Amino acid sequence: MHRLLIPALALSLLTGCASDPDDIRNRPLAANPSAFIAAEIGFARLAQEKGQWTAFRETAAPEAVMFVPQRVQARDWLKSQKDPAEAVKWQPHAVYVSCDGNAGATTGAWQKGPANGYFTTVWLRDPKKGKLTWILDHGDALATPREAPEFIASKQAVCGSRPAVPIEAGGEGEDRAVGLSPDQTLSWTSTVRADKARRVTIRLWDGKEMATVIDDQVAAPKQP
Repeated sequence: MHRLLIPALALSLLTGCASDPDDIRNRPLAANPSAFIAAEIGFARLAQEKGQWTAFRETAAPEAVMFVPQRVQARDWLKSQKDPAEAVKWQPHAVYVSCDGNAGATTGAWQKGPANGYFTTVWLRDPKKGKLTWILDHGDALATPREAPEFIASKQAVCGSRPAVPIEAGGEGEDRAVGLSPDQTLSWTSTVRADKARRVTIRLWDGKEMATVIDDQVAAPKQP
């Protein structure tokens, strides 16, 4: 697996905030993909330093959701979770950011012991304080690990227009939710089917349409 190379700005953010992961998430930012990368890396580091579920609790937005595999309010579910002896490790491979820099989605790989998988996290920025908190987090195991890229990919939505984003109704028995960045140039749709299979789709405005940039599909859990 290639060594993961972090863009210079993200690296400088981490170096400057090495003593306090919260500083990374509290820094003001404009439309800056590297700040979302730094926040994800700080999140992962916090899991190693303070514990896996402690890190999730400390970085979650009040309305954040997770999938276990049904959708749950993260803060409520996390209240009863004890940190495992070994925290999962993860690294971002790509980031997608709204035009105004107030929302971003990171995706990458995780490892825990012999297990490997992927994750996708949606982040929101407090426009007044600049703090980044995650509002959606999910992932799944993989038989073959994702190979780390030479560089973390980044893409920002096209500016100059505010597209109307259609809201599609879920099918029978589906739990569907749609989130939008304040400028409507980044959207995230999460659907949990009755059998607990789920799909998380991230779309980014490219000047003509809301183009799909992440499409994670998780199979239904195997029945015992």
